[in-house]
Amino acid sequence: TLLFGGRSADAFFSAGALLLIAGLSLCHALLGNLSRVTITTPGIMAIGIRGAARRRGRSLTTVAVLASGVFIVLAVGAFREDPLAHANERGSGTGGFALYGESTLPVYEAMDGAVAMRFKGGDDASCLNLNRAQQPTFLGVHPEQLASRKAFTFTDGKGGWDQLNQPQPDGAIPAIGDEATTRWGLGKSLGETLAFKDERGNEFRVRIVGVISNSILQGSLIISEKNFIQRFPSVAGSRIFLIDAAPDKTSDLSSKWMSALGDRGLELVPAWKRLAEFQAVESSYIGIFEALGGLGLLLGSAGLGIVVMRNVFERRGELALLLAMGFAPRSVRWLVVSEHWFLVVLGTGIGGISAAVAVLPSVLSPGIHASPVGPVLTLVLLTALGAAWSWLAAWAALRAPLLDALRNE
Repeated sequence: TLLFGGRSADAFFSAGALLLIAGLSLCHALLGNLSRVTITTPGIMAIGIRGAARRRGRSLTTVAVLASGVFIVLAVGAFREDPLAHANERGSGTGGFALYGESTLPVYEAMDGAVAMRFKGGDDASCLNLNRAQQPTFLGVHPEQLASRKAFTFTDGKGGWDQLNQPQPDGAIPAIGDEATTRWGLGKSLGETLAFKDERGNEFRVRIVGVISNSILQGSLIISEKNFIQRFPSVAGSRIFLIDAAPDKTSDLSSKWMSALGDRGLELVPAWKRLAEFQAVESSYIGIFEALGGLGLLLGSAGLGIVVMRNVFERRGELALLLAMGFAPRSVRWLVVSEHWFLVVLGTGIGGISAAVAVLPSVLSPGIHASPVGPVLTLVLLTALGAAWSWLAAWAALRAPLLDALRNE
């Protein structure tokens, strides 16, 4: 915490990297001890695992490449989210709303089952805009409507929509923003203030009193309707709508809204779809890093195959001697597989545990719903691939004539 100024994500990611280094150091010591262990209960697998210490430097390199690749792929891939996974939950990025609506002309009528917001256009402060927003969009809302629904999740776990009605000691207007909006779009954090000008040209200050996680309200600052009217009195009616609907009635409700407000230029989209549009930017970056990490793992896997082939062909005399002593070819192949699969398990284990530590605070943070399916499949696939390389190397070595190798032995 002292080193990273309270940023737990940075601290945990660095801790994961240090754990990766510590794991490789422990692996180096383990391989050294294996070479000195006396096998009291001999078996093919035990002999194979001990054989991993035969070329300690080569074995450690194999483990390090695999562990580093797994660490990068899992640490990045853990942040990929599914917008549909928890779309009906109030604490999700949709706020539990079924539809998000925006009209061209203001709507003055009260609409049942919806949270209506006043809209003052400005710079897009969402992740879809790469530039720093100077005058963001403002939304005016009755805080009680969102508070009664317990919509969205606050990053500090303690914030609430009622904060929009609490006066500030310095007269600043309390505001709530999405995490991407406040941190990246505006370059601010919780508790900081920003200066803006209202429609009369008078300067007013806004204090960020709450930050919500990964939401469909990204790109705007939300203030109370009372403060909104004071600063933008000419903006009448509502133009943004968050609509509640049961999953099986969403289509019918959407048709009724379009029929009633189609002449106002109303556009409705499923709330999860709007959230997915924002997440698409993040997913693109994650995809790039995953592709690079996957390429690294692929090269590491191919390198493992080369190492296995070299080790096996260097030991053809030893394998021929085992066959001559009565070992079945299947047992000899299992000997090779167990030795190199042991290195694969060490590499994936060290990389996987280190990645889990690195992403722990982000995965457990409010509003994040990461799926473990991808990381688990990556580990399973890589482990199976290591076993396949080992088996193919042993099969190729035992297919060749071993008489010359046995004479040399």
